[in-house]
Amino acid sequence: MKKNIEDKLIHKNTKPTSMRILVYDFLSSQEAALSLSEIENHFEHADRTTIYRTLKTFEEKGIVHSIQENTTTRYKLCHDGCNENTHKDWHLHFYCKICKQTTCREDISFREPVQTDFRIDEIRLFAKGICESCLSLQ
Repeated sequence: MKKNIEDKLIHKNTKPTSMRILVYDFLSSQEAALSLSEIENHFEHADRTTIYRTLKTFEEKGIVHSIQENTTTRYKLCHDGCNENTHKDWHLHFYCKICKQTTCREDISFREPVQTDFRIDEIRLFAKGICESCLSLQ
């Protein structure tokens, strides 16, 4: 697993440090997007600044995309097609008001834009509501 992560980071022109490998591995096991605090809580003895810098590097290199929720930024791994110039996260980001989870809804997405005289680097679509799991509990 570690070698696979190293290869993915190298492919994205990112040096595979121990912390980057750990953060990537942790994010790859998550269904929902996570805030810096949530990620930091998983790594009890890691420096908050190191985790933040790792996430910012990942975002710059097209490894994670950020989802802005009011005053909180959450992070989710990108698809392999994202790169330094273009994040292809052209799907709905959904926040559940009950369980407080933010998920990427690939089933609701934009098709890639047609050829234009301009370049679209990312599209952000955000919705709030109640997820399927929480609705079934009501």
